[in-house]
Amino acid sequence: MTKINSKNVLGTKLNPCCFEPVTGFNRDGYCNTNDYDSGKHIICAVMTSEFLHYSKTRGNNLMDGNAYFPGLKAGDKWCLCIERWLEAFDADVAPKVILTSSHSSCLEYVDLEILKKHEFKPH
Repeated sequence: MTKINSKNVLGTKLNPCCFEPVTGFNRDGYCNTNDYDSGKHIICAVMTSEFLHYSKTRGNNLMDGNAYFPGLKAGDKWCLCIERWLEAFDADVAPKVILTSSHSSCLEYVDLEILKKHEFKPH
């Protein structure tokens, strides 16, 4: 369940990331985390083909679905593991992020200025 007092990286109320497909470690649409979330699914990102193919080469195929996971395509929003996003950042394939939907604990791993430079801005 979503914590009512969760904050985003900007210090305001955490907004949902996506309900179609429903994302988040708790599958509630929010990039919240808890003690069971060892991957820290806390950064809301807009998928790109480049990132999805990169993630597959790293052993996490997000494109192919199964009974519990719909599979993702470019344009989908998804709560990513912060370390995978950072790995993609280092490889210059990090997807854009939605700051208002990324959990404040992202700031324990990455500087806000870096996140702002990778902010998703709809056309």
